[in-house]
Amino acid sequence: MHQLPTPLQDLIAALGKLPGIGRKTATRLAFHILNSDESEGQQLAEAVLKVKKEIQLCQRCFNFAQDNLCRICQENNRVESLICVVEDAQSILLLEKTNAFRGTYHVLGGVISPLDGIGPEQLRIKELLQRLEGIEEVILALNPSTEGEATAIYLSRLLKPQGIRITRLARGIPLGSSLEFVDELTLGKALQARSEL
Repeated sequence: MHQLPTPLQDLIAALGKLPGIGRKTATRLAFHILNSDESEGQQLAEAVLKVKKEIQLCQRCFNFAQDNLCRICQENNRVESLICVVEDAQSILLLEKTNAFRGTYHVLGGVISPLDGIGPEQLRIKELLQRLEGIEEVILALNPSTEGEATAIYLSRLLKPQGIRITRLARGIPLGSSLEFVDELTLGKALQARSEL
């Protein structure tokens, strides 16, 4: 790589810092940018600068926004008594694609992870507690990882004394799959979370 010009090496290194982009992909992208016409490279650079300059956090739910409030918080047809708690703004995109949720959101900004030095103080839990007036249900839509589970338990213990219904996303067997391909942990969770017909 040292035989490449320094600006190209710098571009490869910068692209390689993006999540899911290894050295090979970073190199391929860098050569694509280099070989594309200058206006395409300019457009990419401007888009990156614009998103860094114009996107901020919603003052209410901490989703990404162009204004003080994100588009979801600006909608007046949302169920205000229902908050879905997520780790990051990307989770909101996934949930919104389902068209199954019409409540509001709250982005924690991560999960409790002592090994990474992230405790409750580093998350937006205090801001969540400030939003609880008039809230009937909080849905914990956190990843089923060890850290996600620890965060869900912590939040549940904090919120239950408030008299608010605490729920979490259902877990179990994916629709259309066969039992023979489901791992034991998932099957066990599905048995525990079974529902009445």
